[in-house]
Amino acid sequence: MSIRDQIDLRLSRRHFLIGAALTGAGLVIGAIPSRSADAPPGDFEPNAFIRIPAEGKIVLVMPSVEMGQGIYTAVAMLLAEELEVPIDQVTVEHAPAEPSLYSNPLLGDQITGGSLAIRAVYDQMRKAGASARTMLVNAAARDWDVPADTCKADAGHVVHEASGRRVAYGELIQSAAAISVLQDAPLKEASSFKVIGTPVRRLDSPEKVNGSAKFGIDARPEGVSYAAIAICPHFGGKLGRVEDGPAMAVKGVRQVVTIEDAVAVVADNTGAARKGLAALAIEWEKGADGNLTIDDLEARMEDAVNGQALAHINEGDVDKVEAEHGPVHEFVYRLPILAHTAMEPMNCTLHVRADGCDVWVGTQVMGRTRKAVADVTGLPEEKVVVHNHLLGGGFGRRLDVDGVILAAKIAKQVEGPVKVTWSREEDVRHDCYRYLNYSKVTATLGPDGMPLSWRHRVIGPSVMARWFPAFTKDGIDLDSMAGAESPYSIPNKFTDFARHEAPDGMLTGNWRGVGATRNVPAIEGGIDELAHVAGIDPLEYRRRLLKDKPRLRAVLDLAAEKVAWTTPLPKGKGRGIALSDDFGSFSATISEVSIGEDGSLKTERVVCAVDCGQVINPDTVEAQIQSGIVYGLSAALYGRITVRDGAVVEGNFDDSPVLRIHETPKIEVHIVPSSEKPGGIGEVGTPGVAPSLFNAIFVATGKRLRTLPIDQSGLRRV
Repeated sequence: MSIRDQIDLRLSRRHFLIGAALTGAGLVIGAIPSRSADAPPGDFEPNAFIRIPAEGKIVLVMPSVEMGQGIYTAVAMLLAEELEVPIDQVTVEHAPAEPSLYSNPLLGDQITGGSLAIRAVYDQMRKAGASARTMLVNAAARDWDVPADTCKADAGHVVHEASGRRVAYGELIQSAAAISVLQDAPLKEASSFKVIGTPVRRLDSPEKVNGSAKFGIDARPEGVSYAAIAICPHFGGKLGRVEDGPAMAVKGVRQVVTIEDAVAVVADNTGAARKGLAALAIEWEKGADGNLTIDDLEARMEDAVNGQALAHINEGDVDKVEAEHGPVHEFVYRLPILAHTAMEPMNCTLHVRADGCDVWVGTQVMGRTRKAVADVTGLPEEKVVVHNHLLGGGFGRRLDVDGVILAAKIAKQVEGPVKVTWSREEDVRHDCYRYLNYSKVTATLGPDGMPLSWRHRVIGPSVMARWFPAFTKDGIDLDSMAGAESPYSIPNKFTDFARHEAPDGMLTGNWRGVGATRNVPAIEGGIDELAHVAGIDPLEYRRRLLKDKPRLRAVLDLAAEKVAWTTPLPKGKGRGIALSDDFGSFSATISEVSIGEDGSLKTERVVCAVDCGQVINPDTVEAQIQSGIVYGLSAALYGRITVRDGAVVEGNFDDSPVLRIHETPKIEVHIVPSSEKPGGIGEVGTPGVAPSLFNAIFVATGKRLRTLPIDQSGLRRV
């Protein structure tokens, strides 16, 4: 059993226990939460996910949040499949903040992230649909006084072919409500799927196209005021003195609110609030790290490369192999601090009252949001109502609730509802960053050029120690080590974790691709370097090392076929490979680049083959891989947050750019048909981008890059 399999198994066991503890209800993976007590009277609600009113439409109470990944459509497809209804008969509404009903079965909390939504609810949601379908069929059979097995569900109806009778679901709701709730209704065989595996148009597209979709930033409760904010720019710093007179003189400004490390101007509209904020004279007090620079932080990481670390996996005897079979090849890969820069900037609207609080926001963590507001306001959690909205991009940023906490502190001082909206600059300068991550890899080769030993030290912070302690073990952050063992068959392996945190006051968090984006660049860059030392084609080198990974080898072969790997490229062009085995999915990414005589880099083409098990919606899979590649390419080319005077320097897209349309390469996605359990897909496209670029640039130029973002200044042809 691989370390990855062990981690997955540990994840399931651990989170089963977490779920049971958190919910206090003995949550069982795949079980169907019982019906909610607040269902509209007269509707048929066989469980917490389904409501069928008399008009017959199916309402899916969605446990996950939609942030562009297509989950609303994919989960609706699972339900439609088992309920035997057309997908356009399903409507979606947000689940309330209620972890006891809507927790992710694998995480034990009401969280959307980590490419775990479909993996978690695939069985659960189908069981919910199958249960409702069976109850409806049984109700019709009882009404008709015929055996239930002579009836069947068909397109939102129950039919009795022998008599030709046919009744719509909506006409059965009263009869079905009297049927005992079923937990073990039979699921459909994959061979009879009508919806799962077909390209279905996104349910959320029409509203997003016509502008009627409601994101958090669109919340406008009656009587709302608007707040613009300035947060202390220095890590660990606080607000010193503020002169609010000039701000109060701006037309429309109602008040200036201060908290320990921020100031907000509240006004009749956002424009007035921002004018008022600009008029403020603010003095900040630097914290203990108020003079830090990015050079200081990077120097600390360099020290940590050879410092103390905790052993993670130890297979064979790497020390012995290195001593007996040198030389030892050593590579250090360096990754920068990264921001999320979701298109919708941080925002949160609250109405804090003595008897309760309403929160309008787009969040990946409904339950944590409710608890955070309760903690700030002193209200009982049941008095906090969270109205979740669509997210204009998450990428892990909205897994944290710092923005909700800040807004709640402000709202406590404001009469009536107030919308707190961050500027892009505040968003970038107060992100929960993917912090510096370094990897030191050493390897020895045998006489045949294949690796005998592999040693990988991961240096970086432990996000999970703060955010999800259950995902640490003996001081090791299991997410930071995700994939560090590599998928390759190497007889002697050793990995360890050197924890190195960001300075106090600099929040670090999850970023799209999570652990895999930290470790895949070093593994795939390192394997390519070893292939070059051995004088073996990097594709063939990988194939020899994947004898125990047939699914990964299959996607490698498929990507190589589609890109025509053996076809020579002209001078100045190169192809590079990177593999990824994470999130229950397998992917091979091959990038083609060209280097201009001036050293300019152009990514011409990216080909990705993916095996994500049973595909729910192939259109979504393709879109998510494309999206992940674009996100990863933006980071590889431009992503770098720097620090000066203990504060983040970058503030907007002019100095923290993202990929533009004219820079976007041709992207080809090829999906391997599979009947295996579904894997994740939202994160899968990102990890392979940077290392495939590293390797392609080496082919094109002979120059080996190991640091992101890619520095094009040294690529000039000579």
